[in-house]
Amino acid sequence: MAIASVAMAQVQQGRGKATVSYSGKSATPDIKAKANLAAQLKAVEFYYAEAGESEAANFDAVRDKIIADPDRYILETTVLAEEDSADKKQYTVTVRVSLNVANLRNAVKANSAVAKTGRADKSPLTFLFISRQVDSVKAYDARVFKRVDESVKVNASGSTSKTGVEGESVSRSQVKTNSATTAQESAGVNRTRTVETGGSTVRRSSESTWRLIPSANLNQVFTSTFARAGFKVSEAALVEPYTGGQFKVSMVEDDYKSGNDMKSGTLQSVVRGMRTAQIPYVAVGTLDVGMADQDPSTGLVRVSVTVNAKIYDVTQTIPDTIASVGPVQYAGMGPTEDEARTNALKLAANNAARELTSQVTNIGVR
Repeated sequence: MAIASVAMAQVQQGRGKATVSYSGKSATPDIKAKANLAAQLKAVEFYYAEAGESEAANFDAVRDKIIADPDRYILETTVLAEEDSADKKQYTVTVRVSLNVANLRNAVKANSAVAKTGRADKSPLTFLFISRQVDSVKAYDARVFKRVDESVKVNASGSTSKTGVEGESVSRSQVKTNSATTAQESAGVNRTRTVETGGSTVRRSSESTWRLIPSANLNQVFTSTFARAGFKVSEAALVEPYTGGQFKVSMVEDDYKSGNDMKSGTLQSVVRGMRTAQIPYVAVGTLDVGMADQDPSTGLVRVSVTVNAKIYDVTQTIPDTIASVGPVQYAGMGPTEDEARTNALKLAANNAARELTSQVTNIGVR
């Protein structure tokens, strides 16, 4: 078990813990030294594990170098805790170390296939990364349809009866008449009303347009990272004149202004143009800047950036994706929104470039 922190600095603090068994009455200096070295390696291993899957794979390639010369990669070691369990015959030590990240990365690059290849034989690589921020969002109101079905049922009944009696009496001088009438009526009405309501609501997702952010500083980050990994690097704008008019940076930028992906036709033009310019590898991606907010713990402005990136091998009939990153989110802080955005973009670009180069290193790209 080990705990380490990961950042962009060239010196990292990390912790490691290791246990070594022994056969004597107590732990000897040799046993303690062995446990100390194992704890140091745990800290380095945890650093690579936190850095990502591809970085963790690179640790296996430099493990022997670290064991052979630990002082080159571990600047200092402080023992935080130690325990000698005589009953279990185990010695446990926990250490805090300062890792020389620059030398660790150099060791990985020195072991890569591209680093072992002569400059004349190294494959060219170009990149095109678009930095953008939401410019406008069109939101649609919900479309609501309502329907009411109503039925009414009426039952009515009635009856009428009438009876009458008439009489006549005749005497010598007069005629008398009499009559009696009885009438009876009744009526009843039953009414039943049933109402059923229903309908539907249709919602449309919002449509966003993007504005591009100048990324000259980011180009320097990508150029230096890919170059340090051993590639011959050229920016896409410099390659464009040699693509026979089949590839244009503006076409890619226009696609990313209106959507999240490159259109199929644009991607095919990139592939054809790079083949014409004899560039076998091309890295493309986006760095999407989120809205600024305030960091609750520091009070500084905080901006997040989401990265998506790929490296294509266009030498194949159907281009292969040999490395990919994202979506991964990074955050930067600063006293102003501009500084926070710049810090976030640099952090995202540096991490994305290192992850891409680690992946191509693992598969032996020259």
